Amino acid sequence: MSKKMFGIDLGTSKIKIYKKGEGIVLDEKNVIAIANKKDLIAAGDEAYEMCEKAPKHISVSYPVKLGVIAEIAHMQMLLNHFFEQLIGKKTAFGAASDFLIAVPTDITEVEKKSFHDLIVNSSVKSKTIGMVEKPIATALGMGLDIYNAHGVLTVDIGADTTEISILSLGGIVLSKLLPLGGNRIDEAIKAFVKKRYNLVIGDKTAEHIKTNLVSAYADQKESLFVCGRNVVTGLPCEMEIFSDEVNEVVKELLITIIDSVKMILERTPPEISADIYRSGLYLTGGCSQMRDLDKLFSHETNLNVNLAEDPENTVANGLGSLIENGGSNKLSAGVIQTAFSKAKLK
Repeated sequence: MSKKMFGIDLGTSKIKIYKKGEGIVLDEKNVIAIANKKDLIAAGDEAYEMCEKAPKHISVSYPVKLGVIAEIAHMQMLLNHFFEQLIGKKTAFGAASDFLIAVPTDITEVEKKSFHDLIVNSSVKSKTIGMVEKPIATALGMGLDIYNAHGVLTVDIGADTTEISILSLGGIVLSKLLPLGGNRIDEAIKAFVKKRYNLVIGDKTAEHIKTNLVSAYADQKESLFVCGRNVVTGLPCEMEIFSDEVNEVVKELLITIIDSVKMILERTPPEISADIYRSGLYLTGGCSQMRDLDKLFSHETNLNVNLAEDPENTVANGLGSLIENGGSNKLSAGVIQTAFSKAKLK
């Protein structure tokens, strides 16, 4: 295995790059701003600040949708920009490096190939490119031992998708990818606020409400003042939004996720079910930080819920675990070796 090795987590909301021996060296919003359909003017967190504020000649977009690459050209520009930012435009990576990419489980081979081609066609020299399924990286990032004969249930709630997986002996026993995540919840909040309060709000305001007001399980009534555009007058205004009303809207979507968890559990082999009952459910992903979400999951599934300590970085940390310790465990090494395929040496 090459001394130079990088793990890449291309999420809908964020892109993270792990470098062997250094940890996570890049953590930026997966957003790109293009002027006149061809010129990159901002990337990452800087481009995110332009969302919903840019003039017509500037397009601000997320190249990854529902866990897969939707805009290949933009994602290529964005990745090249970050590579140059990390190591300098002239030096590139020098000698060819190994890459390990986290990919969702339930996607097509064509969609998986787009991740591979993204590195092959980038401005860096690549030697080998591997793909590891995200549930495996997620479990390792939470510090779980998935290589023994003990079943583990993970629920990773991201920006666009939720991945529910049962793992054992270094592999995936059952998995389901739902097209439902934090962004769908934001959209539901926007629609509700418009209908109930005649107030049009943006994505960032909806996310602010989700983070600071919404509770998945608590009954106490709270409120938050938010700004937007009044539907009736068309003028900017500020209104008080109440938690009990928004909570009901959000809870409907969360119950959809929980119902899918129950469906997976119904198909689970009985011995693994016993393991899951003893160890509980492991909850991670950026949206898992919603207040009292663990209480809702525990109430609905009758399982203990274990929250990740670093939910936004579990996949990147899992890639790091494989990169740093992959050779120390036969099953762990097997996950990497079977995933790797030769890339075009540039």
